[in-house]
Amino acid sequence: MAHEHLTEPLLAIAREAGRIIMEYYEGSVEVHLKADASPVTVADLAANDYIVRELKVLTPNLPIVSEEDHEHHDAGITNWHGEDLKETAFWLVDPLDGTKSFIRHTGEFTVNIGLVSKGKPMVGVVYAPVEGVCYYTGDNGKAYKKGKTGKAKIIEARTPGKDGLVVVTSQSHNSPKTDAYVAKLGKVKERISSSSSIKLCLIAEGKADVYPRLGTTMEWDTAAAHAVLNAAGGSLIGLDGAPFVYAKDGFKNPHFVAKGR
Repeated sequence: MAHEHLTEPLLAIAREAGRIIMEYYEGSVEVHLKADASPVTVADLAANDYIVRELKVLTPNLPIVSEEDHEHHDAGITNWHGEDLKETAFWLVDPLDGTKSFIRHTGEFTVNIGLVSKGKPMVGVVYAPVEGVCYYTGDNGKAYKKGKTGKAKIIEARTPGKDGLVVVTSQSHNSPKTDAYVAKLGKVKERISSSSSIKLCLIAEGKADVYPRLGTTMEWDTAAAHAVLNAAGGSLIGLDGAPFVYAKDGFKNPHFVAKGR
């Protein structure tokens, strides 16, 4: 299946995964800890099972790298390594990005489904189930935002205003290093704290200008929203200015900064 015919099927998959997550969100949530001490819930796993199953039907020949499957690598659920996928197309999935926010019931969590080809994010869907808002790449290469009602709207990253930058930082992973980086940016008129891939989407829709991430992230955390940001005219690069590529060893990201125009 060509990349340009994936939008509608992916939107349907993301929304249904969000519906599954919300069934657990509205009840009690049992929390377990992964090997790295990060939390995982039955909602993560249920959404993951659904998304992976549907992607296998949609694109039977494309590899799928999901956060939850990758956690069980030793059990043989997935055998993919970054170096195996550098020259091909593959899916990167985070079925519930922002698990801590999900547990705290803040509403700031997303379903992330991204398609990478030869190291570059090409297609992305980021769905926020609580608000019913979806950010995605269209078949025409543009970036869109669609709410629970109304038509989808094209979104574009903006050029910073002369009155200063709007900087978005992580709600759960802020650090002194991040504060030091922000202090060097010049005039900052506002600083927004947010969770999950929504941070990148705020830049894509022109509500923020810069998002520095000086901490650990994985490729499934960024791929979908990175594709949306690129389509909106923004960019995501390493702190050294190097291109930000996927299919890295261990699927671990370097520190990065996301920007508008």
